[in-house]
Amino acid sequence: MRVSVNGVTYHVERQGSGRAVLLLHGFTGSAGTWTPHLGALEGFTALSIDFLGHARSDAPHDVRRYGMEACIRDVMSLLDRLGIQRFAVAGYSMGGRVAMRVALKARERTWALILESASPGIEGAAARQDRVRQDAVLAQRISNQGVAAFVDYWQSIPLFSSQSRLPQAIRQALRAQRLQHSRRGLANSLLGLGAGMQEPVLHCLAGLQIPVLLLAGQLDGKYSGLAERMAGVLPCNRLCIIPGTGHAVHLEQPAAFNEAVTGFLQASAPTTDGFSS
Repeated sequence: MRVSVNGVTYHVERQGSGRAVLLLHGFTGSAGTWTPHLGALEGFTALSIDFLGHARSDAPHDVRRYGMEACIRDVMSLLDRLGIQRFAVAGYSMGGRVAMRVALKARERTWALILESASPGIEGAAARQDRVRQDAVLAQRISNQGVAAFVDYWQSIPLFSSQSRLPQAIRQALRAQRLQHSRRGLANSLLGLGAGMQEPVLHCLAGLQIPVLLLAGQLDGKYSGLAERMAGVLPCNRLCIIPGTGHAVHLEQPAAFNEAVTGFLQASAPTTDGFSS
């Protein structure tokens, strides 16, 4: 369905009934990222969106419209429009950065947080500026060469090297999903919501008094290390490092992903009437 908030329109998918779980995809993903996992979320209302610049949501010209604060404001407005008061939020990679900040912003409404291959932010102003420059180069590459050429490049970077072992049908489906986006949308998403554009929040996580599941692949040394760092700060967390897996745990090990996520949600879901979705 199409839902308009704050002057833009998002594509939103809703399935099931029960406690609400908001699912946030990564860069070049879409709500379809989560389709293979919805069957495992029986007993919950699964909500997934296409971020701005992705798939069926709007792709505004103004880069500022993609920024983190605007993104969080849109997410909260979408939940309000859908009548969702309390929710869990799960995010993968870029979606994990957003999920983390949604939970910090709306602590009284969030009953659990799931972070898959997520970063709490880049420490050091110089390192953040370097990432901003790198993302600007990538955004220009998208604008100059188009989405198909960029997707071919993006799928070849070392972060996704473990996905070369996946069956060809899965890799083709992933590429087709990534080709849904527009040049402007992907470029602006990098410029507005890239990792260098946000202040780090690791120090804020100590005050997050909700259950948190930290998921990462053992082959993804950077993000499994970040998950371990966050586990050392978060008061109530479950750390799950999946062996033989890279950055996209949900794609490379879907059964292990589903088992970890559903077990965590079932154990964490509030039972009092005051927490209805």
